Amino acid sequence: MTSYRPRVADDELATLRAAVGAVLIEGPKACGKTETARRQAQTVFELDLDATARASIELNPDFLFDRPVPILFDEWQVAPELWNRVRRAVDAAAGERGRFLLTGSATPRDDVTRHSGAGRFGVLRMRPMSLFESGHSTGDVSLAALLDGKPQPGSASTLTVPDLMARVVIGGWPDLLEADEVDARRWLDGYLKQIIEVDIPVFVGRRDPRTLRRVLASLGRFVAHSPATRAIAADAAGERGQVAPTTIYNHLDALERLQLLDNSEAWQPHMRSRTRLRTTPTRYFVDPSIGAAALGVSSKDLLHDLEAAGFHFEALAVRDLRVYAQPLGGRVDTWRDELGNEVDAVVTLPDGRWAAIEIKMSQRDVDRAAKQLLDFASRVDADKQGAQAALIVVTATGSAGRRPDGVHVVPISALAP
Repeated sequence: MTSYRPRVADDELATLRAAVGAVLIEGPKACGKTETARRQAQTVFELDLDATARASIELNPDFLFDRPVPILFDEWQVAPELWNRVRRAVDAAAGERGRFLLTGSATPRDDVTRHSGAGRFGVLRMRPMSLFESGHSTGDVSLAALLDGKPQPGSASTLTVPDLMARVVIGGWPDLLEADEVDARRWLDGYLKQIIEVDIPVFVGRRDPRTLRRVLASLGRFVAHSPATRAIAADAAGERGQVAPTTIYNHLDALERLQLLDNSEAWQPHMRSRTRLRTTPTRYFVDPSIGAAALGVSSKDLLHDLEAAGFHFEALAVRDLRVYAQPLGGRVDTWRDELGNEVDAVVTLPDGRWAAIEIKMSQRDVDRAAKQLLDFASRVDADKQGAQAALIVVTATGSAGRRPDGVHVVPISALAP
């Protein structure tokens, strides 16, 4: 069995535990939530497997709560009534911190009987592993240091473009750390089958699984794009005609609740230009492997379609940027205007500082990407917007450094938190 590899979330979890009575760890199935929580827990209840623990929530709560802390309630959403029990236990503990950990791979339906948890619960979002966490990045270049304005030279990329396409297809799942691409694709086929046949129907009821597959495949084709819902409906049409928009909304909601989507919202800076900005989110899965699996493509298939490969590489880079920005309190958005100008990712920190990032697979595109970033930065109204922290081009290959024009160039296989 693969030994535990340290996660960026380890320190995040310890910090949250020091601040609040309970921490809710959210993320898709198999991203490593339970193992990360176990390393900081003294007592573990697996609620999806332990019928005695589920029954004790109402009949004998002392069985659960009179244990060494921290107590981990794994897959808490199978027993939603636990939420209020934990909240009351936090209140009764008179300010003690970090007593309870809850992990969940699905957000329950809205329930008016469940207290919001404000002031008692902290929330930690986990994703599949970044390249740094899985050991595929040297970690020479720190995103935090770039955001502090520090040059970050680094050695040449350790991964080739074919290597990176394999990482797109295999993904960042802890179960696949030592898997080859053939075994990984088989695992992911089973993962999608579970989502289609078991998980999504919990939220939308029994539907034609062929429709669900077409919706997932459509989202795979639209990775790193900003399609309207009607465009997804048209693209997912089958023998019975176009999928109803309400069906698309329901399926997207289910995928959101299962923590499988990780879209970038539109960044809305104060611009000197009056050009209208687009507000449609840019669509990504929580891991690039889901899009590749939904389309049934291999790394060789991606290499035969370099345009598509570029979008899937962007999805890989955005996943890693989210993992690295989260401990800083940063969020990752996107920017597009109606003239077709765009910036792939904008990282914004709580103090208002921001970094604009272009993601390019080919070294031939670096000069053009740098020019786009400089043009974008010149149009942001500095008097009304937070301070510019960095302009960055993330590449597939090459070495890291700062260009004479001030734009940083960073291969994805050198990036770290």
